[in-house]
Amino acid sequence: MHDDLVDHLTRSTPLSRGEATRVIQDVLAYFDETTEEFVRRRHRELQAQGLVNATIFERIEADLKYRTVAPPELTLRQLRRIVYG
Repeated sequence: MHDDLVDHLTRSTPLSRGEATRVIQDVLAYFDETTEEFVRRRHRELQAQGLVNATIFERIEADLKYRTVAPPELTLRQLRRIVYG
């Protein structure tokens, strides 16, 4: 999976094939986080920094506008509706 990206990274960086594969897996895992998982994780991180909930939720709201998160799981019926209306 993603062999073309692994090849690109090994050509354009000093990464070995195994390192490039691990980097890609890490990035994909990062963006595989659902909205709910992101909100919970981000809340814990900001709370650990000593921020109060009012500030935390404003920050999370702003972060979500620019964050790529995993889409919800769709049923086959939902997929068909996307295509055929």
